[in-house]
Amino acid sequence: MASLTQASRIVIKIGSALLVDKTTGSLRSDWLHGLAEDVAWLKSQGKDVVLVSSGSIALGRGVLGLPLTELALEQSQAAAAVGQIRLARAYEEALAPHTINTAQILVTLEDSASRRRYLNTRATLEQLLSLGVVPIVNENDTVATDEIRFGDNDRLAAQVSATTGADVLVLLSDVDGFYSDNPQINPKAQRYDVIDKITPEIESMAGDAGSGLSKGGMKTKVMAAKTATAAGCAMAITEGSVTRPIKALEDGAPATWFTAVLDPQAARKRWISAMKPRGAVKLDAGAVTALANGKSLLPAGVVAVSGAFERGDPVAIKDPSGHQIGMGLSRYTAVETDIIKGHRSDRIEPLLGYPGRAALIHRDDMAL
Repeated sequence: MASLTQASRIVIKIGSALLVDKTTGSLRSDWLHGLAEDVAWLKSQGKDVVLVSSGSIALGRGVLGLPLTELALEQSQAAAAVGQIRLARAYEEALAPHTINTAQILVTLEDSASRRRYLNTRATLEQLLSLGVVPIVNENDTVATDEIRFGDNDRLAAQVSATTGADVLVLLSDVDGFYSDNPQINPKAQRYDVIDKITPEIESMAGDAGSGLSKGGMKTKVMAAKTATAAGCAMAITEGSVTRPIKALEDGAPATWFTAVLDPQAARKRWISAMKPRGAVKLDAGAVTALANGKSLLPAGVVAVSGAFERGDPVAIKDPSGHQIGMGLSRYTAVETDIIKGHRSDRIEPLLGYPGRAALIHRDDMAL
């Protein structure tokens, strides 16, 4: 079974029903401050923490006096626009006493489908985490109409876990795990402590029922588990309404753990290596040696470029004799790469006319 103490990067998903009182539409401040204590506890152990939080629509509808029933699309978007400001401020104020800085990241599920936007999101999150910041991620509900109608933050949290290479994803829910049937209807339903493989039988047990203000049901949590575990990230579903739910989970609170076979880095390498290349870069002998020693690929080590790839596309990495030695996601287009090849990184801006990243292919985006 996975352990929070063994993880170095943890993503925590918070649902609307935990964060917002569904009868009054107001923030549950005491609960949020308890969660902030959990985040500070994890950070004190040197761990990276990312929060994926619902709640903008639920908070906004309370401010605007909108009904607690199903909202029209335009009402949901208006509520999200108003509520997102309050949601970000609530996290900032809750974590500030622990001297933890926060950042707001608004994304949609389609951001992970575009390689260019995926790389931008990944680079921003990595930079924030390296600075000790706790990113607060939410769907951009003011523009993502599909996400408002059908979406959920369970799947988004899984995508964020894959993007950041997290070890553990925790879904704080209104139930304490995955059951063989709906425990509110069937008292004989049994909770699974550990699920090593998501079989068709497991998927068939997942229901659609969400709770109160939450869009997500158990089916979306199983979908999230498939995404997370495939990326090398273990996932836990646990009851989140207690004062310090993360500490409770580590202390043995009831939960269901979905195990990951590979570690996040190995899973990412396998994903990259399976891609079809859009082009290729040929390296000199020095660059090949540098890559073998775990370094990123710099433009100076490239002697030739082929193909018509865009930023974020997979490219084949070849040695001086033309043999492919790996695959990587390029941070530059083929045209840009051809211009900066053979040059030091400090020449990128003069050559292109705008600043760029030092590495052509970062070692985390490379499979040899």
